[in-house]
Amino acid sequence: MNKKWWKESVVYQIYPMSFKDSDGDGIGDLQGVISKLDYLKDLGIDVIWICPIYQSPNHDNGYDISDYCAIMDAFGTMKDFDELLAEAHARGIKLIMDLVVNHTSDEHPWFIESRSSKDSPKRDYYVWRQGKNGGPPNNWESFFSGSVWEYDEPSGDYYLHLFSKHQPDLNWKNPEVIEEIYKMVRWWLDKGIDGFRFDAIAHIVKAEGFPDADDPDNRPVVPAYQMFSNLEKVHDLLRDLNRKVLLNYDLMTVGETSGLGPEQALCYIGDERHELNMVFQFEHMQLDAAFGGTGKWELRPWNLLELKQIMSKWQTVLHGKGWNANYFNNHDQPRAVSRFGNDKLYRKESAKLLATFIHTLEGTPFVYQGEEIGMTNVRFDSIDDYRDVEILNYYEEARKERIPEETIMKAIWSKGRDNARTPMQWDSSPQAGFTSGVPWIRVNANYPEVNAEEAVADPDSVYHYYRRLIALRKAHEVIVYGDYQLLLPLHPEIYAYTRSCNESQLLVLLNFFERQPVCELPDSIELEKAELLLSNYEGSSLDSGRDFTMQPYEARVYRLS
Repeated sequence: MNKKWWKESVVYQIYPMSFKDSDGDGIGDLQGVISKLDYLKDLGIDVIWICPIYQSPNHDNGYDISDYCAIMDAFGTMKDFDELLAEAHARGIKLIMDLVVNHTSDEHPWFIESRSSKDSPKRDYYVWRQGKNGGPPNNWESFFSGSVWEYDEPSGDYYLHLFSKHQPDLNWKNPEVIEEIYKMVRWWLDKGIDGFRFDAIAHIVKAEGFPDADDPDNRPVVPAYQMFSNLEKVHDLLRDLNRKVLLNYDLMTVGETSGLGPEQALCYIGDERHELNMVFQFEHMQLDAAFGGTGKWELRPWNLLELKQIMSKWQTVLHGKGWNANYFNNHDQPRAVSRFGNDKLYRKESAKLLATFIHTLEGTPFVYQGEEIGMTNVRFDSIDDYRDVEILNYYEEARKERIPEETIMKAIWSKGRDNARTPMQWDSSPQAGFTSGVPWIRVNANYPEVNAEEAVADPDSVYHYYRRLIALRKAHEVIVYGDYQLLLPLHPEIYAYTRSCNESQLLVLLNFFERQPVCELPDSIELEKAELLLSNYEGSSLDSGRDFTMQPYEARVYRLS
């Protein structure tokens, strides 16, 4: 059993713009985070992952970095960051940074210099190409809609951007770029931070020669994953980064890697690979997307049997070889209680159920701000109230294609990233206690009922259920390191599994829907000494034997031995 502190930790993700504003300008900041550290300590959090706080023009909410070694003015100063790090460490909380090295801002000095002349010494810091047949160099489509190529009129060339045109991709074939990144990473690590979440790390290598993606009509391909995702050279670059920089520190490293399965993930996180500790996988995030996960905005109902198949595959393939990062919520995903639960009649029950699932799987659980109080999706009536570049680009493209306004807004309400980015709901005062000013994006209208103050005061709240879950995980090593075994694989409503380690065994029973199905446990499960450790309903006993009815969105965790 290869024990590590980052395997035993619970991580809380902070989206700083929306977490807590200390100075009334409507934007969350570092002093706001500091003011809530005791809240996180009481919750039981071990690690904070903070989204980008570097200097940025903010075209993509900080994921377009113009200075890696400075703090965005709206968030505070480097002195504020140093205070945050010291105060977190004083409470036994570690801190990892969100680092974007696939691209920079188009206002980064490197790109300004690169763009200034074809003869610039930094021209090759980015990916520049001549056009083809009067248009872009190839037919790849950006993650944010439209071509990945932006025409630069003064030079007559195109530069590559997998995301926004304000986020030009770095050229990882240039040794000078790599050395600049190593230098910057060491600078942060020497400050005392505890690791990194590497944004879009699977995309730092692109296909040689930039060939067209396969499309018979030569249209932009959405997105051409095989051309810029998880290519073999990525692993060489990560092993070099690890060997030359990361191995000198005791770190937690997480990679954002879309478009792969667990066997491919082991190339990043296998114990013998020496690249990353864990990766975020996206297969379960595509359950409600059409076209095999590529049609984010084309909605389809999700299926529990698919969720079982995906999560069981990751649990079993990685066991003893690599490590899972378990999540349902983050800054790029809609709120899970609205997506996989019932955010109306059974908001608390379904929020607790989803939490039980994520925290009782093998892997490090990630909690996104507001998840622990059951925050929900938002439904703004007007596109003018949305701020996310992905949403705004989708809206414009969909309008050009004459998609009805009602259909567009329904997709945004369901899948838009701003669902996760509305301000944290601290209390029932104006603007949910997030700011004394006007927030950068509107607060969800349900904040008088859904807020942290109310949740902390209510012993039966989602918040206190999270506290019990986190404490349970710390008390039972089997939850961290135990083997996973799926039960009832074909049951359409109940997700059941065991976790086993040495002489310890847990049974987890989850009813993912509002109906009341009968659970029939197999004879292989020994119930004689079953002890209920946690449930989101009162009276969840096994007195009736192997066959019993589960309540809507009911979750139960038993110790069997």
